[in-house]
Amino acid sequence: MPKNRITLKLLFFLVVTDFLETLTQYCFKKSAIPESSFMITKFNDVFFFLKEVVLSGFLWLGLGSVFITFVIWSTILSKIDLSVAVPICSFSYILVPLVSIFFLGEQMTFLDWTGIAFILTGVIIVSTSTKHKEIVIT
Repeated sequence: MPKNRITLKLLFFLVVTDFLETLTQYCFKKSAIPESSFMITKFNDVFFFLKEVVLSGFLWLGLGSVFITFVIWSTILSKIDLSVAVPICSFSYILVPLVSIFFLGEQMTFLDWTGIAFILTGVIIVSTSTKHKEIVIT
């Protein structure tokens, strides 16, 4: 099989890695948000904060997601080039902000969305530069 041939199975796993990356970021954020209005004002508060984070189920779910992403991503990279895989897996640039808005109540400004649009434009430019390679979705 050519190194850059993208099968439907590979495409599926590329999309799964985007969703897992989004899940990872969400879980890490949730594990870092204390249940109360906790503030770190002195050195001992750091240890309390770290204890709360380590005991958070979100941290462990996020770490599990990182491990699964690593396994899938390593498999993908054994089949296609990194320069091909990364542009395809750029949906997390949109998914993470959307999850942040809908599930974390965060706000996005016009400038934030403009920056994301620039990043995605760069990803598109980079991905179109790989057109000289044979990429066939089967």
